[in-house]
Amino acid sequence: MAKSLRLEYGKHLARLGKKYPNLVALEADLKESTQSVQFEQAYPRRYIEFGVAEQNMVCVAAGLALGGKIPIVHSFACFISMRACEQIRTSIAYPKLNVKFMASHAGVSAGTAGVTHHAIEDIAIMRAIPNMTVLAPGDAREVREALEVALEHKGPVYIRISASEVEDVYMVSHKFSIGKASELRKGNDLAIITTGTMVHEGVLASDTLKREFGINARVLQIASIKPIDRDSIIKAAKETGCVLTIEEHNIIGGLGSAVCEIVSEIGNARVKRIGITDHFCEVGSFRYLMKSEGLITEMIVKKALDFKKNEAWA
Repeated sequence: MAKSLRLEYGKHLARLGKKYPNLVALEADLKESTQSVQFEQAYPRRYIEFGVAEQNMVCVAAGLALGGKIPIVHSFACFISMRACEQIRTSIAYPKLNVKFMASHAGVSAGTAGVTHHAIEDIAIMRAIPNMTVLAPGDAREVREALEVALEHKGPVYIRISASEVEDVYMVSHKFSIGKASELRKGNDLAIITTGTMVHEGVLASDTLKREFGINARVLQIASIKPIDRDSIIKAAKETGCVLTIEEHNIIGGLGSAVCEIVSEIGNARVKRIGITDHFCEVGSFRYLMKSEGLITEMIVKKALDFKKNEAWA
């Protein structure tokens, strides 16, 4: 059954409020959208509403962290990563303060709100900032686990979640770790590397390739964009020779770029990036936008087959 990652996040944050008495939630006028409202209802004295003042909110978070609190900053991914970028870089990342950023409505999941609310550049921005840890969990379990790990981690963490509803991917035994990839399907014919909620499409594409075409595609979910699991990526590149990256983000600067940076150092593998091809998206429903950007299973399978047909170096 598909689950809302925002609702699951909000529930879990409220539960963790008991474990972390120094946890403080900060919000910029979007509590119903980000679901920080659930923490407000549980701990009203540890919740601060700033209105539409993201830059100020980040600076206050810096002060709270210096005072021994664990501030968790909420807003849409587009506003956290761009409107408050300088404050995050200079006031949080430079002194390596213990502030967490929960960035909702990542990718094009804001849908009909349009380009101003789409976040297709945030991974590129955040992973370029020194001292910043960047996480992009893919289902409800991974969201909960990423939040738990982020609160234990000392230093700034940017957590990117979708506003869409997502099917469960992980089994009960799964345990998320910063800097580690999750191998969800085995295979040496092709490596499919995903991040965020694209993990679901990647798994479905792998299953389709095996069932209908006899292609065994390994699936690696990179929920930890920075630090990234270099060893798993290098192993997949060496053992398959063909790497397909899938992301709900501009192919410039995101997961695909991160994988290319690693694979280019070892050679002997080709990389095909699937994502938003450096343009602003249309305005429409989430499903419409995912289809128009080629980020649905059947289109990913077609691109994988085309990629496999031309295995020789150009």
